[in-house]
Amino acid sequence: MRIVFMGTPEIAAVTLEALLASPHEVVAVVSQPDKPAGRGYTLTPPPVKVLAEKYRIPVLQPEKVRTPEFESWLRALAPDLAVVTAYGKILPKSILEIPRYGCINVHVSLLPRWRGAAPMQRAIMAGDAETGVTIMYMDEGMDTGDILLQEAFPITKTDTFETVHDKSAALGARLLVRAVDLIDRGEAPRIPQDPDGVTYAAKIEKSECLIDFTKNAIDLDCILRGLTPIPLPYTILPDCRILKVLSARPVRGAGEPGTVLATDENGDGSITVACGEGALALVKVRPEGKGSMTAAAFLRGTHLAVGERLGR
Repeated sequence: MRIVFMGTPEIAAVTLEALLASPHEVVAVVSQPDKPAGRGYTLTPPPVKVLAEKYRIPVLQPEKVRTPEFESWLRALAPDLAVVTAYGKILPKSILEIPRYGCINVHVSLLPRWRGAAPMQRAIMAGDAETGVTIMYMDEGMDTGDILLQEAFPITKTDTFETVHDKSAALGARLLVRAVDLIDRGEAPRIPQDPDGVTYAAKIEKSECLIDFTKNAIDLDCILRGLTPIPLPYTILPDCRILKVLSARPVRGAGEPGTVLATDENGDGSITVACGEGALALVKVRPEGKGSMTAAAFLRGTHLAVGERLGR
């Protein structure tokens, strides 16, 4: 099976590595262009490119895929299958039809729930009991193709975007190899998505990262975990500085939303803040212009009294 792999971030690199360990042949890799990263804005290759070059696989990084040049390049490879994982661009029909067996996508949700850009984050933020990975056939719609394989795993009360990402990557790698094997043997199923179960996972907006303490603590806990470790939720201190929250948990408490109810009440130096219902204990934070620290360390260097308000 001759495969063209299309992807960019770390989760795509994990699935590519699984393919490279299989009997199937990855003949080329398509990734997004190198981008500036870090404080020095150094031009940095995406993880998929780094892995492909390690295995001496040809890499193409087109700015656009809707060009005659890219289409000609893909046709010349005569691929049996294209595999897409977090590539970040919509493929036109002319590209989807080139591989002999079409294109399949590794989507990190239980389709048709959470189609779109941020499925892992949205599943956590919504308080879903489970999420998973779907291997789907690609069509011209946004995550609308038939399902080939799907497997779920639970979202625990301590899961964050980071932990769900890592679980999804490992599961996606395993399911992808199984799916390619099924296609190669002519045994791959096609299951239409249930239109009644469709939800959309819009990309995370900066405005969503500002903690709204009027929400209940349980819902806020889900939202905060879905935004951790990136882009990170934050609140506004009484002196107008930004305080990012790296770790928190729901606790008992009552008061005007955003009010500091206690410090170190739980024996861990946490800051207890009232919510619309219940309270949140902020355990680990990152003050503006500083590194990550415990709430206890933050309080040693900053005056924050019981009764003061966080947020706007």
